[in-house]
Amino acid sequence: MSFLDRFLIISVVLLTSVFPVELFPNTGPAPRGGDGQFSGKQGQVILIHVPDIKDAAGVKGQFLGRKVTLFPDPSAGGGAGYIGLLGIDLQDEPGAHELTIDAQLGEQMRHFSYQVLVLKEKFSVEHLKLPKDKVDLDEKAAARWKAEQEQVRKALAEESAMRLWQAGFIEPVHGKRTGVFGSVRIMNGQARNPHNGEDIGAPMGTDVMVSNDGVVRLIVDHIFSGRGIFVDHGLGLYSMYFHLSDVLVKEGDLVKAGQIIGKVGATGRATGPHLHWGMKVNGARVNPYALLELPFPQNPAVARPVSAVPTRPAQVESSAPAVGGDTR
Repeated sequence: MSFLDRFLIISVVLLTSVFPVELFPNTGPAPRGGDGQFSGKQGQVILIHVPDIKDAAGVKGQFLGRKVTLFPDPSAGGGAGYIGLLGIDLQDEPGAHELTIDAQLGEQMRHFSYQVLVLKEKFSVEHLKLPKDKVDLDEKAAARWKAEQEQVRKALAEESAMRLWQAGFIEPVHGKRTGVFGSVRIMNGQARNPHNGEDIGAPMGTDVMVSNDGVVRLIVDHIFSGRGIFVDHGLGLYSMYFHLSDVLVKEGDLVKAGQIIGKVGATGRATGPHLHWGMKVNGARVNPYALLELPFPQNPAVARPVSAVPTRPAQVESSAPAVGGDTR
């Protein structure tokens, strides 16, 4: 290598260390979190908004290994902007995490990086004392439970490409909340998984409405959840309705918000008639009431990133069992 070659190489290295942006303005990812910030508590849902995109072939995000799909902002009136739902799982680690978004614009791919601050929610603790056969599974029941979990996993593994849900979610049953989302249940001294839905107490046979437009993806009769319905609302959003006494729809049916799909019951391992209502957003277990309080039903014109609004105050520890709850 000649002296001139060595001189040129050293000069380039020195220049790139001093002026990296000026020499290479269009390479490398955006600074981590450089495009904005969102925040929300564990179990909440955030309405995210990316304002500087128009006519994209596809806009996809990644958050903690989960896919997030965005769609054109219907309030933009033909202008720029994409929005989407970001679910914060009830067990996501509190702290700052990165949400990356890639937008395909013709031959160009634009990259965005947002910081998402996950805030810790204080979930309640319930101490339940139940008959042994209501808590522990024998070998045969355990095998059935594992098969049921795999059935649900396969049914919900693929995301529907179309958005079926509309702005404005509804409560499927009007009643008293008897089992709180995220509560940790200590059954006969044994800690169980956090409660991943809301239990709504109501009389046996009360109508159960679907919370938004969608397609019935799966109907089950499971050991814990009893008769249940899984509704696919598109773009990774699913709702679940458990412990039903009657199911009034079949798999593949298209349903509209407010349509009666079943009746309140106490099937499965339940201590009384109630509805277990659950929601998953891109695989994240979220408080279903968080969907009712998103900003766009009241004000669809979202001009900037919006943080989810807490749906309820922090819960305090409780030792009283929930009446009409389930035993999971």
